[in-house]
Amino acid sequence: MKQVDLIIFDFDGTLVETATDLVQAINFMLRTLRLKERTKDEIISFVGDGINSLIERALGQGNAEYSEKALDIFTSYYSTHLLDNAKLYHQVEDVLINFVSKTKIILTNKRYKYTLPIAQGLDIEKYFVEIIGADTTPYKKPDSRVVDYILNKYGTAKEKTVIIGDGVNDIIVAKNSGILSCAYLNGLGNRQDLLSLKADYYVENLLEVNTLFD
Repeated sequence: MKQVDLIIFDFDGTLVETATDLVQAINFMLRTLRLKERTKDEIISFVGDGINSLIERALGQGNAEYSEKALDIFTSYYSTHLLDNAKLYHQVEDVLINFVSKTKIILTNKRYKYTLPIAQGLDIEKYFVEIIGADTTPYKKPDSRVVDYILNKYGTAKEKTVIIGDGVNDIIVAKNSGILSCAYLNGLGNRQDLLSLKADYYVENLLEVNTLFD
């Protein structure tokens, strides 16, 4: 097993199944604007680069004039429906308990104001020393400076730091910053895209993480 001192977890699609609530919020936004709704698969494919990108992709070409109003509609709706269907992925808590003595951080391109209440509502905030959202620092994944911020703050060596996530940005930010990467293949991210990036480790089930790191 690989010795690590710091474990960085992605949020949506890795720790928490948030797809249903995101899909409902996006389609509520589109209905309100009298635009065509999107399929679940379409909306999930838009996730990973933050709210603004999600909304821009959902609106589609030729609808940029709706961007500001769309953001207002989405944020108003989503902020009150964050926990309607959100749930932990299977055995997430077993993994967090296994690494209870390790420094653990949530690093997500989701805004902090959405991430914190979900983590609190699902009772996992207690396992993490910090939650870093898209708006916590000037940088977000895959910009290596967000990992530099973490390494500098917690004084951890790159070779003893791993990021676990289901998205391409998790693997790319690891490569950009020189830390280890572990791709979770059954989250929201595209499986083939993840495999093509050649992460350091791959897991089908998050519980496998317990056998990889110590």
